[in-house]
Amino acid sequence: MEFIANINVMPLKELLDPQGKAVNASLHNLGLTHVHDVRIGKCITLTVEAATKADAEAITREACKKLLANQVMESFSFTISEA
Repeated sequence: MEFIANINVMPLKELLDPQGKAVNASLHNLGLTHVHDVRIGKCITLTVEAATKADAEAITREACKKLLANQVMESFSFTISEA
């Protein structure tokens, strides 16, 4: 079976997010002053071949831990759906 993994990788809340700060300042310069606390991350989509949804979750978790997210600086979350 094929599954789609939608992964979100974000900087840890405890760490400074320079990209987010720059975007927040730019939005304020454009007059969008109601926007606060911008955080910039990554959205990754994988097609995973696995026997079960649980297997697809395990494969996705392993990919995130080994390559897609730097766990010292980033957190990740994901959802799995059938392709």
